[in-house]
Amino acid sequence: MYRVGNPLLKSRSLVPASEDDDVTREAPAGRPRPSVGPSPENSKIAAAALRVDERLVSLRSPNSFEADQYRVLRHFLEAAGAGNSAQVLAVSSAAAGEGKTTTAINLAATLAQSPDMRVLLMDTDLRRPSVASNLALGSSAGTGLAGAVLDPRVELATVVRPTPFGFSILPAGTSPSNAYQILESPRIGQLLQEARRSYDRVVLDTPPLLLVPDCRLLSQWVDAFVIVVAARRTPRKLLAETLGSVDAGKLAGIVFNGDDRPLGGYYKGYYMGYDGDRAGAGSKGRWSSWWRRRRSGRKPWR
Repeated sequence: MYRVGNPLLKSRSLVPASEDDDVTREAPAGRPRPSVGPSPENSKIAAAALRVDERLVSLRSPNSFEADQYRVLRHFLEAAGAGNSAQVLAVSSAAAGEGKTTTAINLAATLAQSPDMRVLLMDTDLRRPSVASNLALGSSAGTGLAGAVLDPRVELATVVRPTPFGFSILPAGTSPSNAYQILESPRIGQLLQEARRSYDRVVLDTPPLLLVPDCRLLSQWVDAFVIVVAARRTPRKLLAETLGSVDAGKLAGIVFNGDDRPLGGYYKGYYMGYDGDRAGAGSKGRWSSWWRRRRSGRKPWR
């Protein structure tokens, strides 16, 4: 069993995790291509990155130690088989405020760094949408996912928004009062099938698993789940209940957020010596976000 730093502020690299840790196909138009040296395109991307939420390190500081940890997360998903077989990947949590949206956006951005990878990030948290606002792309209001479900004449391509960062988003749309009925609609499955044909990876920012039944409605269309947990805040019983609500065959792993224990000497020394800036200005020594992958036959808690 392992954990990998996957930061909101700062994080650790790969270390063994103890068992008793507390857990309280049309490519989107205008996709940026990597280039060498300064260019108007790179300047535009850099300017856009400064406007996004500060926790989106994969966009704001793509060469930082923190962003590297999301690449480690991507690697572990691929090593576990989720990267190749899980075209539709859902990011969820037990409750609100545990970092699922931040993780979903950073993961989508990291996946999009692969050459020619077509990535769509869908905001399926209709009761509390925040993907568009976190990316400084304006309100989620408008047609979006909700409108496309309610009006079968609306095609996926007409409601998807491009971003400067190499991936596209499907905002939640105008927040409806009947979120459950919308996510229960077979139209959701049709839209996801359309997304599978147009994109290599589809990342869903879903509603929390235990607060409302919405996420469970989506599970039939999802290939794999990543569960985000607030370290030393989410009770183990709640974590157990959350994991029990997900098909074990679809559980790709768990991301732990909010671990503020100090970094081990070897890893701290390596990164501080390799590039002092990668330690993250303004982080004040806090370390957060952990990835834990369950190995067959072992549980992530006692």
